[in-house]
Amino acid sequence: MSSSSVAVIAGARPNFMKIAPVLRAFDAHGGFSSTLIHTGQHYDANLSDVFFDELQIKSPDVRLSISGKTHGEQTAEILTGTEAIFTKGDRNGRQFDYVVVVGDVNSTMAATLAATKLQIPVAHIEAGLRSGDRSMPEEINRLVTDSICDLLLASESTAVQNLISEGHTSERVHLVGNVMIDTLRAFLPQARARQTVTEFGVKPEGYATVTLHRPSNVDDAPTLSRIIKVLTEVSCRLPVIFPLHPRTKSRLEQFGLLDQLNAASGIQVVEPLGYLDFLCLNSQAKVLITDSGGLQEESTALGIPCLTLRANTERPVTVEQGTSTLIGNDAELLAVELENVLTGKYKTGQCPELWDGNAAERIVQIIAQRV
Repeated sequence: MSSSSVAVIAGARPNFMKIAPVLRAFDAHGGFSSTLIHTGQHYDANLSDVFFDELQIKSPDVRLSISGKTHGEQTAEILTGTEAIFTKGDRNGRQFDYVVVVGDVNSTMAATLAATKLQIPVAHIEAGLRSGDRSMPEEINRLVTDSICDLLLASESTAVQNLISEGHTSERVHLVGNVMIDTLRAFLPQARARQTVTEFGVKPEGYATVTLHRPSNVDDAPTLSRIIKVLTEVSCRLPVIFPLHPRTKSRLEQFGLLDQLNAASGIQVVEPLGYLDFLCLNSQAKVLITDSGGLQEESTALGIPCLTLRANTERPVTVEQGTSTLIGNDAELLAVELENVLTGKYKTGQCPELWDGNAAERIVQIIAQRV
């Protein structure tokens, strides 16, 4: 029997950790020929290429060059580019039996639109996540993507409930677990064997890791200044390692805050890290301070306190069952919860259902049944 042809779409850093186990599962199944399409939405080597190397992801079969544009321009170019690929078919000229998209970036929504208009069924991994905040571009991408997908593959039970309440039929909705955690569990031993923590001159469970990039935190000078003040104060008691996202670095420079950050003796400002170094660092931290959705999940799987600088989250299981606490951009609340961490009063959590490292295998089995 000939294999089924699937196209897997990735474009931005959060996608790469999610597609790695899915591609491996397609290969292991034996009944699929997969085509990896990299839209180029993240083009910096530190945000893209290093992840392919470290996560042992095959080189993309097709690369688009979409980068550095507005949301509308990106979406239009990805839509046009993927439509051309889907029309042409795979390397053997066969029409794709399925398109697989992950997450909530512009590449996800645009590729879904292109495939659906060509009547190619689409499977959405991480379907049903909702923050309820339509000011977030990602929320619009989630809603549009899920509304037209054939298969909705959810990482947590709340997402299943969201999809059913939106009118999706139960045969299209599946709770499969979390592919991000598949990657974490697969690479954690390798990551922790690295010397990243030692190289930064800190001790396991003796430092905080910080990541910031969302406009609500970094685009307003007073808000960013208050956050930096809290980080500076806590760094006198707990060393802080702060990999700087390009957007955050630009805003810090624009607002005249970068020198202040660099002057804090307890804070190490560093370039973005590769996946393994970052996982090594995060898996041994005392606390994570972040506005990243993925780190909310990773910290919950690792059992590490996570102070989430967002007013809402599309991943409520990380707050309700896990180790995340929503801080918003409230610097005073951030200081209070950091004190709880330092004094041992912070909550403990548990790992959600099916976050067991086998989500990708479940996904491939479901798609196999459909094709």
